Amino acid sequence: MSKPFSALTRIATGLMLAASLTATAAATELTFFYPIAVGGPITKVIDDMAAASEKENPGIRVKPVYSGSYQDTITKVVTAVKGGDAPHVSVLLSTDMYTLIDEDAVVPFDDLVKSADDKAWMKSFYPGFMQNSQTGGKTWGIPFQRSTVVMYWNKELFAQAGLDPERPPKNWKELIEYGKKLTKRDATGKVTTWGVQVPSSGFPYWLFQTFTTQNGIELMNAAGNETYFDKPQAVEAMQYWVDLSRKHGIHPPGVVEWGTTPKDFFERKAAIIYTTTGNLTNIRANAGFNFGVAMLPAGKHPGSPTGGGNFHIFKRSTPEERAAALKFVRWMTTPQRAAEWSIATGYVAVSPEAWKTDTMKKYVADFPAPMVARDQLEYAVAELSTHENQRVTKALNDGLQAALNGTKTPEQAMRDAQREAQRILRPYR
Repeated sequence: MSKPFSALTRIATGLMLAASLTATAAATELTFFYPIAVGGPITKVIDDMAAASEKENPGIRVKPVYSGSYQDTITKVVTAVKGGDAPHVSVLLSTDMYTLIDEDAVVPFDDLVKSADDKAWMKSFYPGFMQNSQTGGKTWGIPFQRSTVVMYWNKELFAQAGLDPERPPKNWKELIEYGKKLTKRDATGKVTTWGVQVPSSGFPYWLFQTFTTQNGIELMNAAGNETYFDKPQAVEAMQYWVDLSRKHGIHPPGVVEWGTTPKDFFERKAAIIYTTTGNLTNIRANAGFNFGVAMLPAGKHPGSPTGGGNFHIFKRSTPEERAAALKFVRWMTTPQRAAEWSIATGYVAVSPEAWKTDTMKKYVADFPAPMVARDQLEYAVAELSTHENQRVTKALNDGLQAALNGTKTPEQAMRDAQREAQRILRPYR
């Protein structure tokens, strides 16, 4: 009697194994390009999220590919698109939207969503983050790791300088006044602590937008085919940035490195820094002192550009792969996941519902700093984004660095940058 039973068992086991192999073979595999651009153990966080996504959606396998900086990633993506080997989904700078459209690389999410629930999800994000996600009446990117520029200050250095450690500078005038009290020099006159430090490598145009936004001007139009770099308000903003160093002596001279600015803050080489809220978790983990986070000092009014990355789904894929990619993006941006991602990284949780989760409520009750960037969205504008965005931002970055290095006046630098941007964008007008 045992032999027939064993045979049946073997047959059943074989059928189950075959069914399992068939199901495995049928799983949709997604290549997911992810940029590593900000400090902290983000790779492990993404790996863990991809694994959790697969566990909840066993028919979808996600393969993260860590593709370098944002600039590296868009270069690799465009090359892959032209070579017929594009990823299925990627996080790229929200400002790459026009580039991806011009390359015919991505599909609008409007073409992928089917249900009323899908459409409600697309409307669930903060409007400030959708400015760099939509054009021509369509949605090309879904907010994921989004940010604004915020100010961090060392409360201990404030106290030592006779300043109220709980009150950061509120406006441009106060920033200069505080900076003079916070800047320290040794016996030889060498600066050991700068009052304020604003990085100008990597994303100088983005930091410049903090000053232009506060001075009442946006740097481009909504169609992405005109720029306004040489307008008087932009020149005034550039002059203010230059004067922090040249006139007031409270800011490092020349170009300041983006990547080392948080480290300079940790090492007390800078009392106040401007950087992304995406560095919040990194700074919280590594600053050996009490620090504060606040909205940027206001010029004519408060303001900051938004920043960071969006999800994009690529055109060179099957309908099944696009459907799987949409499901993955939806999973990654649910309120609970958005809250967890914000806590792990410091990026702004991208939907109001994420801030209503018990996870986020508990977190900000003990550590309210993340709410600064969220609240600053009220005064935020779209990050500089145009057609031929890489070339246009390079023209502006070159001008900014020339002004900061002193090889051009702010007026000449902005005029030259505008002339080059006009030349690049002429075909799109």
